[in-house]
Amino acid sequence: MIRAVVFDVGECLVDETREYGTWADWLGVPRHTFAAMFGAVIAQGRDYQDTFQEFQPGFDLYEQREARAAAGQPEHFDESDLYPDVRPALAALREAGLWLGIAGNQTVRAGGILRGLFAEEVDLIGTSDDWGASKPDSLFFQRVAEAVPFQAHEILYVGDRVDNDLRPAVAAGMATALVHRGPWATIQWNTDEAKQLPTFRIESLLELPDAIAKFNAGVH
Repeated sequence: MIRAVVFDVGECLVDETREYGTWADWLGVPRHTFAAMFGAVIAQGRDYQDTFQEFQPGFDLYEQREARAAAGQPEHFDESDLYPDVRPALAALREAGLWLGIAGNQTVRAGGILRGLFAEEVDLIGTSDDWGASKPDSLFFQRVAEAVPFQAHEILYVGDRVDNDLRPAVAAGMATALVHRGPWATIQWNTDEAKQLPTFRIESLLELPDAIAKFNAGVH
């Protein structure tokens, strides 16, 4: 039985188009050029942070986040950046009696934004900065398992990446859902691993309540 659903943040709940556009602006690179390099880096199986290195060797993302904040341009997302299915999906899952959480690779500042957006709708908001562990490190998923009041196999982790989300969540004994949006899922969607690894493959978070209900009823 799936009793808890835990969501990744970027490209699962939050459309990061605007945020990455502001990084292109910060680097002084045309947005479409930055986006093209971003996609190329992902397709090559590299860390997305390598994108910044291509334009500015030695780029330190942490230091540059601080520099942006000091310049009055801190990382930011708000209600307008949420995918349109997020609120109704959370409401439907809550109505179905599921325990809900949000856990992703996010900074302390982003964690504060998430709490402002979702504190009334979910039972857990955890970030890599909070826990001192980042995906795909198994310690991150250990932290998730410790925070959720159910067994690992009763947790569904929902994400957009095979490498950062599904693979380590499955290794931790969790069920998984791959949502088809954002650059990673678009590039990875037709790979064998993306087809075989997740418990569910979905186009919208709105598919989750029915998919979970069927799974819990033994209809696979």
